[in-house]
Amino acid sequence: MAEKAIRLGGESTAAAITQAVQELYPEHKFTEAEFARKDNAAEIAVDTNFAAQSFWKDVRIRFFRKKSAVLGLVMIMIILLLAVFGPGMNAYTYSGQDLSQKNFAPRVPGIEQFGILDGSEKMSTTTGTKIVNNYVEKGKDDVYYWFGSDLYGRDIWTRTWEGARVSLIIAVAAAVIDMVIGMSYGLISGYFGGKVDMLMQRFLEVANGIPRLVIVTLLLLVLQPGMITIIFALMLTEWVGMSRIARAEMLKLKDQEFVLASRTLGAGSFFIIFKEVLPNIIGPIITQVMFSIPTAIFTEAFLSFVGLGIPVPQCSLGSLISELYNSFTTHPYQIIPPIVVMSLLMLSFNLLADGLREALDPKMKSM
Repeated sequence: MAEKAIRLGGESTAAAITQAVQELYPEHKFTEAEFARKDNAAEIAVDTNFAAQSFWKDVRIRFFRKKSAVLGLVMIMIILLLAVFGPGMNAYTYSGQDLSQKNFAPRVPGIEQFGILDGSEKMSTTTGTKIVNNYVEKGKDDVYYWFGSDLYGRDIWTRTWEGARVSLIIAVAAAVIDMVIGMSYGLISGYFGGKVDMLMQRFLEVANGIPRLVIVTLLLLVLQPGMITIIFALMLTEWVGMSRIARAEMLKLKDQEFVLASRTLGAGSFFIIFKEVLPNIIGPIITQVMFSIPTAIFTEAFLSFVGLGIPVPQCSLGSLISELYNSFTTHPYQIIPPIVVMSLLMLSFNLLADGLREALDPKMKSM
């Protein structure tokens, strides 16, 4: 009985083990405390939370710890919501004109009672400066333009958020298309190497050597200006940076053990490229896409500013700036909204991209 109790000590109670040992050694006095099972969970000190934490959960935690990245994300969400719902928040349309209400200063209901945004503006004349309120002079007491109206009596609030919507659509669409083209081109070039890589890289250098403005200008002169044409023009010029990043990541990973194992098991080249390597470089790809969006916004604004962008009566942030900069000296309030929105968009996407870069790269933990 004693031997059985000792052999089954893990399954027996402390009292049974104590009794069995006491029978074996009657000359000694044993207590149950000496054979009680010890709880050593605190001594082992296994961090069960970290052990069960996935990679994407860790990315999310690191991202939300960076306040600037969260601020950028919040600003992007606010601008995105205003771009979607802003044009429908009043009775005006982006193309509607009323020449009797042109050059009205910003006027916001409720706030006007405090003497700000009440429709008055300071005008410079030959005899000095004077305060002018077109709402009062023309008897438009029930009219409100939150951002003011332009030279043709169009609501700047509606046109600003309509332009932000168009600019975001163009930038995001161009960035996604460039990601697909550049990523595929770079991965294929880096994986096959040799003559294939040499030929593909020489073609890339030739394409990158042609000035971007020349390609875009010639393309827009041949095709009809519009949103699709601008997206196509950006697609032809913005994929080079993505392909270089994808090729560099492929050269770093294609000799790893998991790639060799897949090749040994008979996996095809494209299966390895897009099923094995691509998931391991998704972090740098996402980061590059986030950085390419503000670049696309700026490029679209530049093209619209020089007259190669969105045709009237449609508008983008760049075309709005191009239209309104002539009124900067006389009515400066007109150009401020599109400039501020475009600046906040570019700043927010850069902050978001910087936060994603640190969150997706585990090596940035120690920095």
